[in-house]
Amino acid sequence: MKQFLLTLLLFGFLCLNGIGVPFAESNSFSRIEWPKTDFNKRSIKLEEILSGGPPKDGIPAIDTPSFISVVSAQNWLSDFEPVISVEINGKAKAYPLQILMFHEIVNDDLNGKAISVTFCPLCNTSIVFSRWVNGQKLDFGTTGRLRNSDLIMYDRQTESWWQQFTGEALIGSYTGTQLEELTSQIVSFNTFYTQYPDGQVLSRKTGFSRQYGKNPYRGYDDINNTPFLMRGQIDDRLPPMERVLSVTTEKNAKIYPFSVLTESNVFPDVLGNISLVIFNTGQIYSALDASTIRQSKTVPAYTVFSTEIEAQTLHFYWQNNSIYDRETSSKWNVMGKAVDGKLKGKQLKPMKQGVHFAFAWLAFNPDVEIYRQSN
Repeated sequence: MKQFLLTLLLFGFLCLNGIGVPFAESNSFSRIEWPKTDFNKRSIKLEEILSGGPPKDGIPAIDTPSFISVVSAQNWLSDFEPVISVEINGKAKAYPLQILMFHEIVNDDLNGKAISVTFCPLCNTSIVFSRWVNGQKLDFGTTGRLRNSDLIMYDRQTESWWQQFTGEALIGSYTGTQLEELTSQIVSFNTFYTQYPDGQVLSRKTGFSRQYGKNPYRGYDDINNTPFLMRGQIDDRLPPMERVLSVTTEKNAKIYPFSVLTESNVFPDVLGNISLVIFNTGQIYSALDASTIRQSKTVPAYTVFSTEIEAQTLHFYWQNNSIYDRETSSKWNVMGKAVDGKLKGKQLKPMKQGVHFAFAWLAFNPDVEIYRQSN
């Protein structure tokens, strides 16, 4: 019954417009709606795609974002609200999930680099991509379609369709092309502005009228729920709605269930031949729990860094509510910056990381290594 009521809520939000109908069977397969898309060029079966409800651009991307200071954002953004933190060459911006919830894509430029900041609420997945592909600058919008419960984007230049979770073009002239993923982190607003006091925050003045701060997916992240509009067999190695932290390199990937991370503030590990460390940054509000985000339950947030710096490998430990390295006794914050000691001012290199529901990661990456606690 709980899942049924949740589904009704989701149906109400998604406009009851052909929800769950396979794309190949729906009247959405239209040259009027998609005049540029080459549907003959594709890497998947059209039957894998379902209608999420809204039509093309029914969930509108933000194409001309405006930004405010962290001080101004404190008037409406609470300390523990989740934001997507992106830093490029010393310039940083925060994109609150309370805004991304209603837009899913922000086409932006940060310190001279064209980026798309994306968030799929159904997979709890935020990923940042470069918008440059083969010398062409792309702008992304929402198709209104899903695959494995994940957002399918499209670029407005060629109307090729792209999987948000993987960054791969599925349909159209760009089929098989991979977007460049950029480093980003999900942290609390407090963590962001402590690290970047001069950082900028995406403004609520988006040009659209939305109930920012509300959560239209109330109760969705209950670990006992099932994914919305997920077809086929769900991998049972982890609870489908358990949050996992992913860490990836060009050759390797590993996911860490939150259940194995919760008791450690400093969590060292190795991925391939790279030594890494996971820092617990503290609690943030879930964006997918209560109907109002700031009244939601809290969940942990994590950052991940390579431990290699200045030709040495550091080993970190937690003491007196702070992080130190054994080699120099320098003190570090959770954003990987040395704030005191011999290495003061040095910055650890962040790893590519993400937070997702387990079902989504396992659907797209079934062969991934899952971190297991040793006996």
